[in-house]
Amino acid sequence: MIGKITGRIDYRAPDHVLIDVRGVGYLVYCSDRTLAALPGVGEAVALFTDLVVREDLMQLFGFQTLVEKEWHRLLTSVQGVGAKASLAILGALGPDGVSRAIALGDWNAVKAAKGVGPKIAQRVVLDLKDKAPGVMAMTGTLAEAHGEVEAAQVIEPSAPRGRTKPAPNQSAQAEALSALGNLGYGPGDAAGAVAQAAGENPDAETPTLIRAALKLLAPKG
Repeated sequence: MIGKITGRIDYRAPDHVLIDVRGVGYLVYCSDRTLAALPGVGEAVALFTDLVVREDLMQLFGFQTLVEKEWHRLLTSVQGVGAKASLAILGALGPDGVSRAIALGDWNAVKAAKGVGPKIAQRVVLDLKDKAPGVMAMTGTLAEAHGEVEAAQVIEPSAPRGRTKPAPNQSAQAEALSALGNLGYGPGDAAGAVAQAAGENPDAETPTLIRAALKLLAPKG
């Protein structure tokens, strides 16, 4: 299994990039959102990857974060959702948006992805609603690829110049979910409340998210 690719971009296509890794070129298919975030031709890049092997085909799919990769894995486990539809959903919503849509049961947001009809969108939400809390709690992200590529060798620096950190709200969501779980709330209810609170206040830090989620979870009337 190829779990990560680090190299330099040889060329970019509408739905994939060719990454040169020590003289070997890998075609890596990505969502529109991920492709737009990648550097230009000749620049260093690193992607988490998922290798799909069938009798007549081998394809490598690339993701900027472990959360995006995990959602791709879960989306393609839904009947009727292939890799193309999964990338369309991730491209339209982003991994954080997918988490929010599924936690809230918002199948209309999923349906906004190109080529995804209402039946598939509803099935995605129904099948994956219980998985949203676990994915929302993930905070693993991709370390940026740094270093020089000389001849056909990728040279990893001993001290990376920087890392792509989780978005503040993403980390806050994970911490808020954990806190609500410790208070005895069920994963599904907690995920829905945190997703709604995060959607209403995208820059909220953990304490603010927890307070907002608790208000949403409070008995009405």
